[in-house]
Amino acid sequence: MRLNVVAYIFQETFRSLKRNNWLNFAAAGTTAVSLFVLGIAILLVVNTEHIASTVESNVEIMVFLKQELPEDEVRGLRPKIAGIPGVEEVQFISRDEALRSLERQMGEGSNLRESLGGENPLPDAYKIRTREPQQVGSVAAAVGQLPGVEKVRYGQEVVEKLFRLTRWVRMIGMTVVALLGICAVFLIATTIRLTLFARRREINIMKYVGASDWFVRWPFLLEGVILGGVGALVAAGALYFSYNTLVSKLQETVTFLPLVNDGRVMLKIFEGILAAGAGLGIIGSFISVHRYLKV
Repeated sequence: MRLNVVAYIFQETFRSLKRNNWLNFAAAGTTAVSLFVLGIAILLVVNTEHIASTVESNVEIMVFLKQELPEDEVRGLRPKIAGIPGVEEVQFISRDEALRSLERQMGEGSNLRESLGGENPLPDAYKIRTREPQQVGSVAAAVGQLPGVEKVRYGQEVVEKLFRLTRWVRMIGMTVVALLGICAVFLIATTIRLTLFARRREINIMKYVGASDWFVRWPFLLEGVILGGVGALVAAGALYFSYNTLVSKLQETVTFLPLVNDGRVMLKIFEGILAAGAGLGIIGSFISVHRYLKV
């Protein structure tokens, strides 16, 4: 592409932006709002996935054994459990170790064994971790069938609700992202279409003197990129400030909540918003110009 053509494209683009400044301001502002809400939806999905994966990674299966089970059978259960598909780690917890752990949790000075009359009512147990959180249910069911097992616990209802919540948030979040993306394309396309209508005589003259479709398209495509990019910059800046403020407040009050606060993850999200803004601008512009040139 020759330099004079490039200069013309930029000149026409900025002339159009100045000519329709209020309309362009409205388009960029509405795009910014759409991308801001889109960013919130993305952050909601990312944080839900992060919280779910953090909780899921800590899901453990506790296997309590029968009190009268002989020592050799207790030890013999370990290889059987380890051989179940999906099991990653098996840890034996003796009844004495479990009692000492309970005493530590109750605080210094507590003598639980004396309170129980020197008896230890706790059973021997195995703690199991699975390779994938989704394997917890099947592994727990298989372990429960082994001889000598009294009870299996892993918070079944909590785990299943967590999986359902993660799926729903992912589906809703992606739906919101898609709808907002369509809205942004529509807004930019409408803005470009109005600009095309205002310049229809000029464009027709250009076509009559032999200008190609791409020669006509380029200024409008660049205008769409600028509108989408400006909207994305505003959205990314507002999102960065709002999210950091919210995370700082939550970390002071809800310290146990594992929110995403990794600079690299945030940078990728903001890069994605900027790319989405420019991309939506191109798509919206292309749709309008393509339809206009076909007429």
